[in-house]
Amino acid sequence: MPIDDEDILFWRDAVQNVAPMSPVPVIGGKPAPKIRINEHRYYAVRQDFSTYSKALEDMEFGGIDRATLRKFKKEEFAVEAVLDLHGLTEDAAFVKVDEFIPRCFAQGKRCVVIVTGKGYHQAEDDIFAVRGVLRHQVPQWLNLPRLRAMIMIYKHPSERMGGNGALYILLKRKRS
Repeated sequence: MPIDDEDILFWRDAVQNVAPMSPVPVIGGKPAPKIRINEHRYYAVRQDFSTYSKALEDMEFGGIDRATLRKFKKEEFAVEAVLDLHGLTEDAAFVKVDEFIPRCFAQGKRCVVIVTGKGYHQAEDDIFAVRGVLRHQVPQWLNLPRLRAMIMIYKHPSERMGGNGALYILLKRKRS
């Protein structure tokens, strides 16, 4: 759609009293203070699980002795903390996971469970809806370098503990 003379006249009339802003915003005669961001958040990105994952099925088991690995596979570690992500948005869930793992590690907890849910309870009429967003995202978040440094290994537990809708996580021991 070409611009005609009427459009140009309309635009000039609309902006005739507009003045450029000063480069530094002024509030009450003083320059506005610069805004500082104190909080840093690291958001998950898609990664190649075969390279960096600490998931049981992807592991070469480096650094884990056989007794610990056997005990982990049989789910013999007592669960010391549970984080339930049901009903949270992806952003809210990331914040919870990003706070939960470091807090449990700092408290010296060894085995934790994160319940993501299986993601089946969405509108059935929307065939394009992504199902189980958290179920797929949380393992990626656990592989971020910041969280991966605190985790020894993780896996989907047996059905009695949540199956594919949960993650059974063994944290590293906190060295004093």
